[in-house]
Amino acid sequence: MGKTIHEFTTTVPVWKPYVTPVVLADATPEQLDALKVTPSNTKVSDYLLVLAHDAETLKHRSPLFNGVMYNRGGMSRAEREIGAVGASVVNQCIYCAAVHASRYNQLAKEEDTIAAIFRDGVNADIEPRLKAIFNFAVRLSACPPQADATDMQALAEAGLDQNEILDLILSASLFGWANRLMHTLGEPVEE
Repeated sequence: MGKTIHEFTTTVPVWKPYVTPVVLADATPEQLDALKVTPSNTKVSDYLLVLAHDAETLKHRSPLFNGVMYNRGGMSRAEREIGAVGASVVNQCIYCAAVHASRYNQLAKEEDTIAAIFRDGVNADIEPRLKAIFNFAVRLSACPPQADATDMQALAEAGLDQNEILDLILSASLFGWANRLMHTLGEPVEE
C-alpha cells in the first residue's frame, strides 16, 4: 500500500490498521451484535472491524457516535461536521479531517469554507457563525483545553443557543477521543 498522508485533504484516504481487523465471516455473535450487521452486509470499515476486537466497548461506542452526530434538533449536521474538523485539525488526524470535511462539503453544498480552514486554520475568513464553531472546537480540543467563558460568549454572539452549544461540545469532544484512537490503531495512506 502507498505512503502515509501528512497533509489535510477532502479526498478521503485509505485507513490502514496496525491491528488485524476482525474477519466478518469469523466474527462472534457478540462482535456481530456490536457491529449490528447481518452476514449479507459486508460494507463494514476496517476501523469498526478493529474496534470489534472489544465488542462490549464497540456496542456502546456506535450508539454514542450516532447520537452525537445524527440526533435531531440542536446544531445542523454540517455544523457538527465543522466541530469534528476542528478537533481533527488540532489532533492532526488526517483521516478524520478528510472524512468530516468531505461530509461538510456535501451537506453544505460548498467547498470554500473547508478550503479556507485547511489553508488558514483559525485565521480562516469564513462566515462568522462557522468561524465561532470551528474556533471553539479547536480551543476545546487543545491539550490542555483552552476553551473558556469568552469562547462560550462568542458562540452565543454568533447565534448558537444552549442546545447547539451542547452539540458542539459533544461533537468536538467525541472527535478528540476518536482522533487519538485512530492514531494508535492505524494511519491514512494513499493507494
